[in-house]
Amino acid sequence: MTILLAEDDAVTREALAELLVGEGHQVVAAKDGREALAHWSAHRPGLVLLDIMMPHASGYEVCRAIRSEDRHTPVLFLSAKSEEVDVVLGLELGADDFLRKPFGKHELLARVRALLRRQEMPVRSEIFHLGLWEVHPKRLLARRDDAEVELTVREVKMLTLLARRRGEVLTRDELLNECWGMEYYPESRTLDQHVLNLRKKIEADPSRPALIETVRGAGYRYPAP
Repeated sequence: MTILLAEDDAVTREALAELLVGEGHQVVAAKDGREALAHWSAHRPGLVLLDIMMPHASGYEVCRAIRSEDRHTPVLFLSAKSEEVDVVLGLELGADDFLRKPFGKHELLARVRALLRRQEMPVRSEIFHLGLWEVHPKRLLARRDDAEVELTVREVKMLTLLARRRGEVLTRDELLNECWGMEYYPESRTLDQHVLNLRKKIEADPSRPALIETVRGAGYRYPAP
């Protein structure tokens, strides 16, 4: 698997590249955002690891450019920026996960393996309904009357699982295992932020969700009719 690693700190970049190569991956490394976009176009990697604060183009800008033409390839932000707003922005731009520096090598490798496994997880192909929305998995979109919203692969998988198990409470572990292919990290806000983003797209009133209910202390649920 080819992994694009964009990191402006040379010591960190070399250490991460060595770690990933040791796991059997091919690594194309970039020292800034402009170089990262050039490598992206040339190599079309299977996974992208992005620092945020880079010269010439930030990780946010690189992610936005990638997502403008590819909504499937996993993107993982690696950043010392740890404010909630930074995590929110990264995930809203279409990143799959956000790992705060400093992090351990075992956690990074676990996230990488999970995202690569997710690539192998099939996406439901048939059209299905969630509330008044008609979800088109292969096209990564949902329609309702004259409205149309774009969906990410993770969002399609979340909606698929919610629709298939309507009325049941889905735990955080179940959602992460089924939709990301990874175990739940207690400090991670990835799942919560994806739920918030999805509610903004499909709920009539995201502050009072009717399609993706929060079941406090348990998880989330698509209510039975």
